[in-house]
Amino acid sequence: MLRTIALIPFLLIVAITLPSVGLAGEGPAVSIPVEDYARYDQIITSKFLSSETHLVLLERKTATQISPEQEGPLTAAWFHKQAYFDGTLSAELVRDFVAVNQDAVRLEGRFQFGARYRFVSGNTVEEPEVSLARPVLTARPRSVQASPVLDRLVFSRIGYNLRQTEALVYVGNLRPDGSGAGFLVWLRRQGTVWSIWDTEIIWTVRIEPESDGGPLLAP
Repeated sequence: MLRTIALIPFLLIVAITLPSVGLAGEGPAVSIPVEDYARYDQIITSKFLSSETHLVLLERKTATQISPEQEGPLTAAWFHKQAYFDGTLSAELVRDFVAVNQDAVRLEGRFQFGARYRFVSGNTVEEPEVSLARPVLTARPRSVQASPVLDRLVFSRIGYNLRQTEALVYVGNLRPDGSGAGFLVWLRRQGTVWSIWDTEIIWTVRIEPESDGGPLLAP
């Protein structure tokens, strides 16, 4: 009895010092840093958003596969073999990008790119998250019903170099017709300002329209 009582304080100390775990033995939940959403916003605004965009569909979880040619988990060896950006990315930037993208992470409603957006999980469309911090200005009035939808964008987590002056992120644009493209976006920081330094298209899928055998162009 005395031994059992003596063990109670010891077990309490162990419980406090051990990291918290999820259900069924899962590890601690990983969340994306709040500041990373500003990088995502910058890419969406610069590369994908237009004055006609009314709604953006975003994949809820981050991507761990960045190319159809990637087999298995992302590795630094495979990444270097692709020679993206002519092999000019630093080893530490690649190393961090690979490390943070071993597992998919849930994106939160922290986007502020100035258009309505909804998260998509597989074929399930979730409730919309509205962002009006930087509204997209249009040159002419438009009908809400006629506004197009950007469907859909999937992001990786963002890798950084040790000095936090360079960042690397993957973004895929997967369209309902099966076409799309994947991009690596390289960002650099000067002072406190981040800017897109370079972008490389790393895969594309084109869907050719079916032909009835007639001329492609009207006479």
